[in-house]
Amino acid sequence: MHILDDDMNECPQGQPGTVWFKSPIHYEYFNDPGKTRDSSSPDGGLKTVGDVGYVDKDGYLFLTDRATFMIISGGVNIYPQETENLFITHPKVADAAVFGVPNPDLGEEMKAVIQLMPGIEPTADVVNELMDFCRANLSLQKCPRSIDFEEQLPRTPTGKLFKKPLRERYWAEHGGSRIV
Repeated sequence: MHILDDDMNECPQGQPGTVWFKSPIHYEYFNDPGKTRDSSSPDGGLKTVGDVGYVDKDGYLFLTDRATFMIISGGVNIYPQETENLFITHPKVADAAVFGVPNPDLGEEMKAVIQLMPGIEPTADVVNELMDFCRANLSLQKCPRSIDFEEQLPRTPTGKLFKKPLRERYWAEHGGSRIV
């Protein structure tokens, strides 16, 4: 197993990167040769499924996010999982989804979609409280530029947060693809 940066260099201990592994098995994504190509190292010796993680000083692997969830804002790679994890610790938040939305100057900007706890109304004061909470606990680049609210965030039958339909709403007017 190797933790590599975008240039295929080993990441130092504790620094997140893409998790790559050796595999004698060749696999392909159905009808997606680009995704198949991207899941192999240039020399074909390593494979990835797109997990992002790091190895600690004791050699334990910690998975932190998925590469496909990465937000690229002003040339900075931002993984939204840390922001989602913070928001769900707030007493007014039941669930949170964080993802990139189009920004003509930065490529993408961070958007949070929040499901509030029962009885909490989505007001400007709640937005300000959540933004202040984020800024007090994370660096500015890991805080969303805006927050929207949903009564219920979509989840798969197994309980996994399903960001795709949320994200698609914001990207639809841009042809569904990144503008970087």
